[in-house]
Amino acid sequence: MTARPEALRRRLVLSAPQREMRASASPFQRSDGGLAAILGGAALHEIYAAAGADAPAAAAFALLAGLSQSPRLIWARQVLLDLELGCPAPHGLAELGLDPSAVVLVRARDAAEALQAGFDAARRRIAQTVLIEMIGPARAYDLTASRRLVFAAQKTGVGVFIARSDALPAPSAATTRWRVRAAISQSQAANAPGAPSFALELLRRRNGREGLNLLVEWSREARSFVLREHLVGSGKRGDACTSLSGPLVSVSADGTSNVDGYIPDRRAG
Repeated sequence: MTARPEALRRRLVLSAPQREMRASASPFQRSDGGLAAILGGAALHEIYAAAGADAPAAAAFALLAGLSQSPRLIWARQVLLDLELGCPAPHGLAELGLDPSAVVLVRARDAAEALQAGFDAARRRIAQTVLIEMIGPARAYDLTASRRLVFAAQKTGVGVFIARSDALPAPSAATTRWRVRAAISQSQAANAPGAPSFALELLRRRNGREGLNLLVEWSREARSFVLREHLVGSGKRGDACTSLSGPLVSVSADGTSNVDGYIPDRRAG
């Protein structure tokens, strides 16, 4: 049975007691190396883990970037990721300075079901931001699927983020494509653990500026990304993947009339 919007509206997993959260604007308030301009608005953004070990970092970056657009987010996630990486925990979001009750987590049996749930949430604007997390080849995510996600985002004003691990980039209609690696955190006073840090490489962007390399960290207190430095090159692990980014494809040929179709071959249960 196809996933229904009322099912997406329920807080299925990350339902923790609400605690008082300090009001904050976008997590891109402070110097962030231009991330706000690149990741804002109604668009489709792809976030690829540089290696298998970077999958949590890629998902975390996509989640934080997505929550910059609205205080509520739909997160459609393959159940296989629970087995490979563990389950998202409400206290983990709270440690990042976020409200766990603002995230609706939908567990999907496979990539096709995750895409269907994310697409339904985007086209019905159940939340202003949608995150779809997948692992492996995810053949259901093809050029047509990416086009329909773009049209849904543009039609409803929703920001859509795709987080992928153990996968190679392929042609798509995404506005941007990133490669993310977990970076070493800077130690705090008394040798306390540092803030979560991310090494970002902008592989593709419509209208240019590919090749941007940034090292950013997340400030829990400010609820913002903070630029640590501009990087030169892709880094040791990234160098082996520089030819794998693939092209971005124009969406003009598909037409907005196809938005309501999406994935006819797989059904969500």
